[in-house]
Amino acid sequence: MSDTTIEVAERGEPHNSLDAEQVGYKQSLSRRHVQMIAIGGAIGTGLFLGSASRLHSTGPALLLSYAFVGVIAYFLMRALGELVLHRATSGAFVSYMREFFGEKAAFVTGWLYWFNWALTGIAELSAVGLYVQHWWPTMPTWITVLIALAVVLVINLLSARAFGEFEFWAAIAKVGAIIIFLLVGVVVVGLRLDIGGHRAGLSNMWRNPGGFWPSGGDFAWYGPILVMSGVVFAYAAIEMVGIAAGEMADAKVEVPKAVNAVIFRIAVFYCGSILLLVSMLPTSDFKGGISPFVTIFSRMGLGWMADLIQVVLIVAAMSSLNSGLYSTGRVLRSLGMAKQAPTFTLKMSSSGVPWAGIVFTSVVFVLGAVLNALTPDAFEIALEAAAIGVLFTWGTIFLCQLRLRRLSDRGVIPASSFQAPGSPWTSYVGLVFLVLVLVGMAVSGWQASPYFWHKTDFIVVIIGIPALVVLLEVGWRVVKHKVVANTGDRLKAVWSDDGPTYGPRAAADPDALAGGRS
Repeated sequence: MSDTTIEVAERGEPHNSLDAEQVGYKQSLSRRHVQMIAIGGAIGTGLFLGSASRLHSTGPALLLSYAFVGVIAYFLMRALGELVLHRATSGAFVSYMREFFGEKAAFVTGWLYWFNWALTGIAELSAVGLYVQHWWPTMPTWITVLIALAVVLVINLLSARAFGEFEFWAAIAKVGAIIIFLLVGVVVVGLRLDIGGHRAGLSNMWRNPGGFWPSGGDFAWYGPILVMSGVVFAYAAIEMVGIAAGEMADAKVEVPKAVNAVIFRIAVFYCGSILLLVSMLPTSDFKGGISPFVTIFSRMGLGWMADLIQVVLIVAAMSSLNSGLYSTGRVLRSLGMAKQAPTFTLKMSSSGVPWAGIVFTSVVFVLGAVLNALTPDAFEIALEAAAIGVLFTWGTIFLCQLRLRRLSDRGVIPASSFQAPGSPWTSYVGLVFLVLVLVGMAVSGWQASPYFWHKTDFIVVIIGIPALVVLLEVGWRVVKHKVVANTGDRLKAVWSDDGPTYGPRAAADPDALAGGRS
């Protein structure tokens, strides 16, 4: 590799055109913000609420499902960490796909990620309405939707630091609730206390109806394997650290700390909680739609604690909404810089907030919440389709890490200072796992109902994916001429196996890539 190539690869903004999209952002997220964003991303409604239906349908073996997917999540975070230490950017996955796979790959990645968060945010808004009705059953959900959205919209429009502060305190609330449960659970299980007529203890794991891994009656031997497709979405949002890295005060120091702590948090908060839940009550006692933590505390006669968990559920949903607005605003701006999204998405406030993209997503949230109220069945299919966005985003992280490592091993670009251990095999395992998750979604979806249009996950995989492919292909054809004009027809990846695809001079020219002619 020539000295010129090395110089181009190591330059900061604005000479390196890949960093052009960072102009205008403020590096205002501190260490405590970063740590809590990482924790908050790993704890949400997937644990507080979604685990109930999975426990009921799977049994104690769900513990193994969470543990295995937790290992994949750690592989993912190490791959993401290597990318961030190569180049921290608020464009995150979109920017990495542009660098390593070209403009079309960036277009597909960005819009799928936005699609995922848009639908997830709509669901979280609707969930807040339902949670509030725990205390005020007659409260119209549309009022709750507007109040919740107004709160997170104002927070996001203020500054990145305001977003970080909200996530910090939301994470404190979520972690605090889990720690209280863990402490109570250890005492109850350790002393084998009675919970609503049932004696707690580790022995409940194999004395559970059907045993540790139920396979008879309504259970199938492959249940804990198929349920992993749902567990993946419980871990969704841990990749938020990648987007937040572009606004961290010291990403090179803070990202490795946050990433390395993920596996510990998963082990303690997720696996620890599931272990105690299956040791305290038979899994058949947990019902979908009711938090298993609420079930436990209610059986113990601690109604106030059950109410506190309901508050935490609202906080978790609001945190998800907050993260959705934050990330989509930045991803839309990255797409806008490349002429792959409307020009108005480029608008930023003086405090470094891409407010136009944030407002655009919030409008979609409101319209979607209305649609959800009018046609819940149609929305359920749309929500499950959002899961495809999560899988694709995780897949792009693994793919970009593999490409980065190949290029750095060949000496084309400098090696990241935080390399993923076990590469490339850990990323290959992650990619194979994601493909198997799709297969699991199709199988479980087919078995879910005797009626075809109620086989939601099957429809999403077999019909939804091809439909998304067509939609994205049409979208690319619509914007391609603008992208060609913006890049000077440089649509390929920035790097080839031998150096810059279009030569050192092109790589250094701010007009050569996204952001050059905004």
